Amino acid sequence: MNNPYSFSNDQMNGIVEDTYANIIKECENLKRNTNCPNEQVVALLSVIASNFATTREKSEN
Repeated sequence: MNNPYSFSNDQMNGIVEDTYANIIKECENLKRNTNCPNEQVVALLSVIASNFATTREKSEN
């Protein structure tokens, strides 16, 4: 079994926080420029997340 990964406190207060803020900002830009509903943003994020799922996780869904 793999050990779970945790970001360090420095990472959480740095790159992780920055990445989160950037994703939120870009999703807001997408909504503003396309007038799409939240559900469309969620669907897009789901597709993006599936690119990062392991092969095993993908086959279970």
